[in-house]
Amino acid sequence: MSGPCSPRVGLNSSTVVAIGLGSNLGDREAHLAFAFDRLAALLSKLRISALHDTLPVDVPDVQPAFLNAAAVGETTLSARDLLDALLEIERERGRERPFRGAARTLDLDLLLYGGAVLHEPALTVPHPRFRERRFVLEPLAEIAPDLRDPVTSLTIAELLARLPRSG
Repeated sequence: MSGPCSPRVGLNSSTVVAIGLGSNLGDREAHLAFAFDRLAALLSKLRISALHDTLPVDVPDVQPAFLNAAAVGETTLSARDLLDALLEIERERGRERPFRGAARTLDLDLLLYGGAVLHEPALTVPHPRFRERRFVLEPLAEIAPDLRDPVTSLTIAELLARLPRSG
């Protein structure tokens, strides 16, 4: 039988996934609430972090503050199908991509997909920069501190502890 931190849980081959959420345009709370509702339809055993008000990081221009959160749940979808569903949720909320790092109504990042390490066109899991981002790790540590990064084998709590306070 699978343990609580294993990537595969139960007999139906559900995969534990972690998703980072953010919004810095329009009604940020409404955008995230919409995403939470849509994620509840996609994922079982959904857990959602508190909302975190954060300054933009790695953006090319002056932008409003972000509202960030994390979600963890289980899915039977493939990583590609889950990513496609996340992108559709973003589009439904008016997400545009005029350039990398542009302000956004809704941003949904597939951070972890069980213990998978994937490098496919337009799909990299674990998310390539999640380990360096406090605005991702803090909310994720609230709901899944023992979840493991399959690349480093460190838990989310351990990754967060390694970040400088200003990170």
